[in-house]
Amino acid sequence: MLSPMTTKEIGQKLVDLCKAGKNMDAVQQLYAQDIVSVEAGAPPGQSPESKGLSACVEKGKQWEAAHEVHNAKVEGPFPNGDRFTVIFDYDITRRADKQRFHMKEVALYQVKNDKIVREDFFYSM
Repeated sequence: MLSPMTTKEIGQKLVDLCKAGKNMDAVQQLYAQDIVSVEAGAPPGQSPESKGLSACVEKGKQWEAAHEVHNAKVEGPFPNGDRFTVIFDYDITRRADKQRFHMKEVALYQVKNDKIVREDFFYSM
């Protein structure tokens, strides 16, 4: 039987996959089935909170479909107990209006039983 991964090891795996452009692989491999994902903001009429792995996968697919990523930098993980943070720094173009912009966000992840059970995103709107 494999020994449990530490919070830092889970965070490092997430960072390594994201640095390789495999964000959806990170979601599929590291997130719990009952993950809760909370955005700093949401489009009008939508909740900033997504619940469940399938909802997070769909949210990720929608984000990828709506944005062209020119450059992505990932920094971390920064562990503390059962949580860790990661800094994402993106140069992206929104496909709908062709607006190119820089986006920097901090993600706070919580780990339980070798899976990420919660993620909170912090960014300036």
